[in-house]
Order: sequence, then C-alpha cells, then structure tokens
Amino acid sequence: MKFLRLLLLFVFVQTQAQQGGMWIPSLLKGMNESEMKNLGMKISADDIYSINKSSLKDAVPHFDGGCTAEVISDKGLILTNHHCGYDNIQSHSTVEHDYLTNGFWAYKMEDELPNKDLFVTFIIRIEDVTTKVLEGVTTLASETEKQKKIQENIGVLSRTLPKESWQENSIRTFYDGNQYLLFVTETFRDVRLVGAPPSSIGKFGSDTDNWVWPRHTGDFSLFRIYADKNNRPAAYSTENVPYKPKYFFPISIKGLKENDFTMVMGYPGRTQEYLPAVAVEQIVNTLNPAKVDIRDAALKVQNEFMRKDNAIKIQYASKNASIANSWKKWMGETKGLKKSNAIGIKKEFEVKFQQKVITAGKQAEYGNLLADFEKNYAEIRDYALARDVFTEVALRNTEILSLGYKLYQLEQIYNTKGEQSFNDRRNNLINGLGDFYKDFNAQVDEKVFEKLIEIYAKKYPKQFLPSAFENINVPSLTAEVFSQSQLVSYDKIKVLLTGDSKTVLENLNKDKGFQVIKAMADGYLKNVAPKYDEINLRNVATQRTYMKAILELSQKSDRIFPDANSTFRVTYGKIKGYKPNDAVVYEPFTYLDGVIEKYIPGDYEFDVPKKLIDLYNTKDYGNYGVKGKMPVAFIATNHTTGGNSGSPALDANGNLIGLNFDRVWEGTMSDIYYSPEICRNIMVDIRYVLFVIDKFAGAENLIKEMKIIAPKKK
Repeated sequence: MKFLRLLLLFVFVQTQAQQGGMWIPSLLKGMNESEMKNLGMKISADDIYSINKSSLKDAVPHFDGGCTAEVISDKGLILTNHHCGYDNIQSHSTVEHDYLTNGFWAYKMEDELPNKDLFVTFIIRIEDVTTKVLEGVTTLASETEKQKKIQENIGVLSRTLPKESWQENSIRTFYDGNQYLLFVTETFRDVRLVGAPPSSIGKFGSDTDNWVWPRHTGDFSLFRIYADKNNRPAAYSTENVPYKPKYFFPISIKGLKENDFTMVMGYPGRTQEYLPAVAVEQIVNTLNPAKVDIRDAALKVQNEFMRKDNAIKIQYASKNASIANSWKKWMGETKGLKKSNAIGIKKEFEVKFQQKVITAGKQAEYGNLLADFEKNYAEIRDYALARDVFTEVALRNTEILSLGYKLYQLEQIYNTKGEQSFNDRRNNLINGLGDFYKDFNAQVDEKVFEKLIEIYAKKYPKQFLPSAFENINVPSLTAEVFSQSQLVSYDKIKVLLTGDSKTVLENLNKDKGFQVIKAMADGYLKNVAPKYDEINLRNVATQRTYMKAILELSQKSDRIFPDANSTFRVTYGKIKGYKPNDAVVYEPFTYLDGVIEKYIPGDYEFDVPKKLIDLYNTKDYGNYGVKGKMPVAFIATNHTTGGNSGSPALDANGNLIGLNFDRVWEGTMSDIYYSPEICRNIMVDIRYVLFVIDKFAGAENLIKEMKIIAPKKK
C-alpha cells in the first residue's frame, strides 16, 4: 500500500532548516540522516541505532516508565533529571534525613540506596509488524470489531515473536493505527540512588520558573543499574553487581556555541500533531481553561500549607510538583497555539488537503473526513468537558475522592465478579494504603476538597450534574465529610474495610465521603462515559483514515513523523535563542550569575546553598567554567515533550553535552503544533552537572567513573 511506502517521509507543519519531528531510530537512514548531516552531525545513522554492534541506543533507557536516562559509565551509572528521581529521593527522606533539602551522595557503592519498584528499560531491537497485526482486520465492518481483532493479533504476536527468556515484546501503534512496530526490550529492576543535589539546586526556581526561559535549574540526579552475575535483569539482591552496558556516553566539556548541532534521544510521551483545527479549537477554548482553573485552586491550597510546615512540604512535594507541571504547561500551550496561529494554519492545510483529495479522485474515500470531524467534535464537546472536570476533581487532585474511587471500584468488582475477587482486591488495597496515608494530610485535603467541589458544581455541564450537587452548600458538605468520613485516616479505613463483603459494602455506603464520590462516579459512568466513548471511537476511526490520507497524498518533500507514544525517538536541531514577544530576545545560554541574581534567602523556590555561593564568589569552577563564568543551561530547537525529561542532549559527535528537562512556556504547544520560531527545549549543561558533583558535593568517585573529553589546552 502506498501509505506504508511513505512512512519514512516527513510533517505538513511549517519548518525551517529541516527541524522538528520525533523520529524512529531504526528508520533514520535516508532523508533523516541527510538532514542531520546538513545540520552538522558528524556520526552516522548506524552509530545511533544498530542491532549488530553497540550504538547510542544502548545507552538510553526508559526511566521508571515516564522519563529517560543515559548511561555514563561502564559500571551502570545513569543520569536523569532530579524531578524524574524525585519520588525515590523523597521516599528515602525524613525530617531527620531530608535528602530533598540537603541532597544525597554515595561516596562508595555500598552506600547506594535501593528503590522499591524503580526500573529502567533498554531497547534491544525494533521491527515492523504492521502486516501481521492487521491480518484479518480490513474485512471487518465495525470499528469495535476491528479494534478487538487488532488487540487479539497483538496479544498473540507479543507471546510468540522471538526473544530471549529475560526479554519482553511490546507492539505499539504509529500514525494513528496505520503502522505497528515491535520493540524487544530488557527491563532492570535493581536501580539504586547514587546522588542528588539539594532541591535548592535540582529544583531551583520550582513552580515560578517551570516551563520558562531563562532557566537556572541543576535538574539532575544519579542512579546505578545492578544486574545478576550474567549481566541480566534481576530483582534487588545484595549479590547483584553493577550493570556492564553495551555502550555508555563520553562526556564533552569542550564548550557550546549558538547554531551548534544538537540531538536528543528518549521516550516522548504523547503528541497530537495531526489533530484537525476543530479539535484544537476545543482544546484552546474549552478543555484547557477548565483544567487550569481546577489545578490552580488545588495548588493555591497546597502551597499555602507547604510554605508554613516543613513536614507537609515533604509530604506534598512530589504531588504538588506533578499538579503544577501540567497546570502551567496547559497555560503555555494555549498561549503558544494562539500566538503561532496554529488553528489558522491547520485550517489552511485542510483547504489544501481537500483540494488534493479532489485532484486524486478520492472524494468517496476521503471527501467527508473534515465534515465528520466537525460533526463529531461538536457532539463530543460537553462530554469531553465533563470527562476532564470529573477526572481532575475526583481522580487527580482531591485525595479523599481519588481514594474513594478505588473503594467505588471495589464495590463494582463485587457486583461483577463476586466475593473472591472482592476479597483479593480489598486485601491488596489495604496493604497499599500505608504509602497513601504516609503522604496524606486531612487538613490540606479538606481545603482542596472545598475549593474543587465548588468548581465541579459550577463547571460540570448542567445536563450531567448529579442531583445531589444542585444548589449544594459546599462548606457544609466539606465539614460533614471531613468530620464524619472514615476515609480520613488509615486506622479508620482499615476498620471500615474489615468484615465480609456484605458488612464492608453496607458500611461503605453509610460513609459520607464514599457517598460523595459514588454520586459523582455513578453520574459520570452512566451519563457521560458511554456516549463519550462512542463518539471518541468514531473520532479514532476518522483520525486513522485522515492520517492514511495525509500519508497517501503527501509529496516526497513533505515531512511526516509519527506522533509520540512513549516509544524510543530521536529529534534534532540547533542551539538557538528566540524572540517570544515584541522587543524581547532571549539568548540561548544561562550562567551561575543568574542563580545569584534570583537568590532569595530562605525562599522555598529561590534559596541557594551557602557552599554554592562560596564557589561563585571565589570563581572556583574547576575545569567546567568558561572565562570566569559557570554555564548552567541552554536551549535548542529539538522537538521534545513529556517523557523526554532526562533525555541525553548530544553534540555532533554523539558526546553528552547536557540533559533535557523542560520546554519554554510559549513552545509547549509543540505537542499539537511545532514551530521552529518559538519552540525550544531546555537542557541543563553537563558542565554544571559535573561542577555540582565535583566541586559542590566532592564526589570524585563518580567523576573518576566517567569518560570526560576536555578541550585541548592551548
């Protein structure tokens, strides 16, 4: 089929200097490799991805399922972002040993700390299995039947395609279901904490600086992978030894300049580059504003408590950062989409697309796609809004409700699967709740509940709002729930869940907190979810056909890359400043001077450790400074998204020069529309990382492990 022959081509979005796109490493030969070399790359596509020899891919594991890391020594030492390792740093922290505030460094291997459930996954090889996955699918009539058959085929192929006994097969979809690739992987589950700077370095600027430039954050942490005596994955054991990697990155401290080639490798989470204009309009005008308002209210409550109480600050540090991350991202995304006229540009593309359809004589196949999108998105609007409001209020930002929803699911399991399944889930739930209550504060959540229930009652589409929330007295309901519900403490909920299923469910349904979430969930699952799923399934089918048409009708000069889906990708560009607004020009580099300029003693976000100030005052930068200045961060045109956190930033020779940790605020819209004018990824300079490890922490043991390429002395 023609569209499959075009999968190596490239995106209809406007580009400059062949930048933008998240490319599959195994498919770089040809046009991608030529583009990269034109931008300045000195290595080959085979050096990046090979199954016959060690290559760069062998040093880039997926970190804990949501970030990226890079191997930087022959002893399995890996580098990732501080915010990627945050949960693990927090889990080892107490008021007495506060590694978030003070940092942590293992000066010998026996001091490295094991982390429950932390894992890293390496790519062994990538293969196209599209034909096998789609076997028997095209003759089926309904979209539901097609999706069922695809999943059946994926299940069989995942079990039967060749791999070693310690490896896994994973099949993922690309181009909205027009291509399927097999990833053979190895997952290591003994990963130990080695080093982390204090949050005043690793999280410097916190929420205020998040998603913005200029940035001055030393966003890194260090871990080590351990394996069995055969260098294979193994559960944690004192008998395990440091992993011997197939490849690790040399580190260059030669220096950087504007327009240098850069490449980022990693596991970008999710993009939607091929959404129609009508879908983007809905995101900008309806969905993003609602989600921003909900998270804004939750953050204000949490921040007020965290600033006053250090114990609460530790409890809520990771949760608060997670909430703030998407909150600020959605605001920047909306701003960028408006500034770049993304909706207008997509509408222009759709006019040209329709002309191509007519020219190719494909009206019967593709002529109604845009009209179908208009109809579907108009129909789904209120359902999508209800879905987002329910999810944000009940499942993500109000802890007593998110816990209550798990109990609601427990009741549903009893109703559908019976007593034994109920008991199994109940026991697992009780065993896991200790971790939940360790970081739960009822006083904080009570205030969050009050703010968010009020928003829920106002923003939830009226036709779907449960009757219990009409003309609701929110302060009264809040006081009732938090004074009467058993869900507010671990001891009380264990009592609530004690007894046979009949007793537990009777007591649950008498609980005021459970009654609130049950009313919300019943209404959502009865009146919203089924219709949303029905319309969304139509959109999925339409989007797949739309993507097929784009591929089929494209020219060889077009650049069409697959949307991100947490699979291994390569993106490339150049170090470059940008102009976000009229009369404002941002340079591409920041220095330690900027840290000192932002310094506010004792501030939650902008405090600076005394030792760092002393190193600055004496200009004691070791081999890492440049002309009396200490580089901290830089930006480039690499097309990144969530999941690229911790990704290696590489120079033209494939040497490590930094690690990705963010995007500029105006450029967060690159998940939907990439523009080289304003889209920039933010990277911490590897020289700052080494400076902190060496001069600040004195961890020479770690520096000695690395292969560091220094500039030639004149």
